[in-house]
Amino acid sequence: MPARSPLPDDPLAGELDAFVRQHRLAERGRELDRTPEFPRAEFRAMGEAGWLGLTTSAAAGGRALPPSRAGVLLHRLAYRAGTVFAKLALQPEFSSVLAEHGSPTLREHWVLPLAAGRRLVGNQLTEPAAGSDAQRLELVARREGDSYLLNGTKTEVAFAEEAEAAIVYGRVGDDATQGITAFLVPQDLRGVERHRTATDLGERWQRRGTVAYHDVRLPADHRLGEEGRGFEYVRPELTRERALLAAIYLGVGRASWEEVVAYVGARSAFGRTLSGHEAVAFPLVEDGARLEAAWLYVERALRRLENGEEVDAEAALAKWMATEVALRAIDHAIQFHGGRGYSAELPHEQRWRDVRSGAIAHGPSEVMHLIAARALWPRGG
Repeated sequence: MPARSPLPDDPLAGELDAFVRQHRLAERGRELDRTPEFPRAEFRAMGEAGWLGLTTSAAAGGRALPPSRAGVLLHRLAYRAGTVFAKLALQPEFSSVLAEHGSPTLREHWVLPLAAGRRLVGNQLTEPAAGSDAQRLELVARREGDSYLLNGTKTEVAFAEEAEAAIVYGRVGDDATQGITAFLVPQDLRGVERHRTATDLGERWQRRGTVAYHDVRLPADHRLGEEGRGFEYVRPELTRERALLAAIYLGVGRASWEEVVAYVGARSAFGRTLSGHEAVAFPLVEDGARLEAAWLYVERALRRLENGEEVDAEAALAKWMATEVALRAIDHAIQFHGGRGYSAELPHEQRWRDVRSGAIAHGPSEVMHLIAARALWPRGG
């Protein structure tokens, strides 16, 4: 294993690196941890420069890159500047249900401005009694003529107070056996109540909170696709997200690993450099190998995804593996930097907190294992 293998490369890498430097994204990411807010200025700049929606179609305002290239660029962006702007770059991907199943009017008013960084569209799936189990959603959308009446509460909502609109998932009517339906809900409608909750462990810039719907009347043309097919629509989005998020987490882990490798090679203790002590050197050697191996796994999943293959299980395992490997590498960076590593003086503790969300968001690690297990032992197989 080379001690310093080069970053995965792409023809757009130089342009991306220049953008990161020009807009001080690494420094800005640190600021957003101390003073959380949605980075409107950077969001707009990313849209204008074409860094929002790397895999999103050109018609929807994106770059239309294949997933493998997008993964390389997101990996690089996370390596340079942490999770903040790498995840922000994925915001159009997180709204693909709108782009693919919304009406032409909705796409014009929301999808293109989103990719341009002019409007923010959030996602609202989780509820107080329904996290990973989407079949337990209790938000009800009752059809009344040419509109729906929405009642229910969404929790763990990113950009709870900042999003201008959100893709909201719920049931039509009271039949618990009916599939969920997706809606595009402007957040300024009467009856929408939004509240930010307590500060999170990491990724504080997302300012998560709760959104409650009290007899919110929504035009029927704001339904996305057909009734009862919302989960069917969001499933491929989740698969794509998980594989791309894995690339992001590995980029962050690699940054901390390289920094601690350089540090222990220069810092002396007990008459020799820290790298001369097996207790320090061996864990870092293993971290380097795991980061490389995990990247190869993620890269393969992304290539299979762009080839149109079924990769639900591989994408799920990629996110789980990347999170575990990155957290281990960052934890060692904290440990071997000593007291400074544990402090906010260095970026490692923030990186650990930000990456820690990867074991929960977009499907917890336990569900990722369940998806993989179902691929090994299909029902009736």
